[in-house]
Amino acid sequence: MKHLIRYGLLLGLIFTPALWAASADLSQLPLHIGGRVLIETNSDGNKTYEYSWPSIYFETAFKGDSLTLKFDDDQNNFQLIVDNRAPIIIKKPGKNDFVVQDLTAEKHYVRLEKISEIQSSSGRFLGFYSNDQPLKLNTRQRQIEFIGDSYTVGYGNISPSRECNNEQLFETTNSQLAFGPLVAKHFNADYQINASSGFGIVRNYNGHSPEKSLIGLYPFTLYNNSYIYHSDWQPKAIVIGLGTNDFSTKLNDGERWKTRAELQQDYVKKYVEFVKFLQRKNPKAQFILMASTNAENEIANQMTNVLEQLKASGMKNIDSIIFSGLDFQGCHWHPSKKDDELLAQLIITHITKNKIW
Repeated sequence: MKHLIRYGLLLGLIFTPALWAASADLSQLPLHIGGRVLIETNSDGNKTYEYSWPSIYFETAFKGDSLTLKFDDDQNNFQLIVDNRAPIIIKKPGKNDFVVQDLTAEKHYVRLEKISEIQSSSGRFLGFYSNDQPLKLNTRQRQIEFIGDSYTVGYGNISPSRECNNEQLFETTNSQLAFGPLVAKHFNADYQINASSGFGIVRNYNGHSPEKSLIGLYPFTLYNNSYIYHSDWQPKAIVIGLGTNDFSTKLNDGERWKTRAELQQDYVKKYVEFVKFLQRKNPKAQFILMASTNAENEIANQMTNVLEQLKASGMKNIDSIIFSGLDFQGCHWHPSKKDDELLAQLIITHITKNKIW
């Protein structure tokens, strides 16, 4: 089925079944990908793009008035930005085509951004299509990566209330308004948001899924652990915020740490190993470790222990940001959109002051 996205003065969104078939001479436009995506080539030569991680984005440019987006994703929400105008929200598009109407026959820059978080499945974008002239996108010179948990995802960050059910949480998560994309867009940098809500370095929220961790998920292109991520991705800055889930709840009976001290020692050991692993892959990157003063400073204190051990081992390209003063008005006492803007400004100031770029 095809739907119309009517792009007029009101910048509204109209999904109406089209009454005609798309032109047979539509061709897939070349695109730029932000984030980890599994790319496959179909028998017709067209490509499909499968993703799991938050804040994936796709960009293209063309000259003309013809644009169709093809999806195979009934799980995620997106926002479509044409020529830097106000975003158009596309909710769980399914296996459908969306035709952008009312475009003028001139140059257009198009960006599709995934804004939701789904941890149990992946989705696929089947590409931008047009019968018009593709244009070359400008290459960004800067790359930045954010690694973290729900804070980095933007979990419920646009919620009007701290109380949310699962549907409300899904609808009020906008990962593109989390602090990572805000920082990257300020510096016109490409970015990856390699984060997953509820996961930690060695312990997940309240001890759930003890066989998993964020550092266990990290090497893979998709959450299903089927494909190791291989890329020439070389970020100049890597911002890590992990520890909230490791320390925000008490240890439960049956967990593998008998004392809080054992948990802390395991966290520090594995965190140090993880950063050294990242440094070997990204020797020119500047590392920024982030932590809040929550949990009676336990998170910040243990992150500081990580920082001190790494510096003692000879690592110089690393420092930290410890933050407080958030309103936590998002879902389930998570950072709000206002908090994300505050955190983004802290990181922007830090990067500017330290002349990372």
